[in-house]
Amino acid sequence: MMIRYTLKCADGHTFDSWFQSAAAYDKLAAAGHVACAICGGSNVSKSMMAPRVSTGDAAGPSRAEVPQSDPQPGALSAPHSEAEQLIARMRDHLEKNSDYVGTDFASQARAMHDGDAPERAIHGEARPDEARKLIEDGVPVAPLPFLPTRKTN
Repeated sequence: MMIRYTLKCADGHTFDSWFQSAAAYDKLAAAGHVACAICGGSNVSKSMMAPRVSTGDAAGPSRAEVPQSDPQPGALSAPHSEAEQLIARMRDHLEKNSDYVGTDFASQARAMHDGDAPERAIHGEARPDEARKLIEDGVPVAPLPFLPTRKTN
């Protein structure tokens, strides 16, 4: 069983997130592990709402479990807010106009910066220590506000 909460950050961004239980949310929030899906801020609280609970029933949620204001019950992948729509467009543009280099991102970005490889638009993954070293060395990189498509379900 999972529970979906509507959350709100200190900057007023509203987003939904799923948790294993109310206690799991409380534990993660107390540890500072719940962050705004839009700005990344960690000052997040539950908004006033009727929680939506998924029982895993193959027949689907009952009418009582689905808030009437939810236009597409269960559609978690459709962007709802303007920020989510902008991020979706950014992802689409990035994936169409750059090469995904996976975990080889740090070495390829460094090679381009050092002139050892031709410059091109790339995106990929780097460990935090690799990203920090690239930034310290003046390599122009930026974190993306989403996971690579290959890492999403």
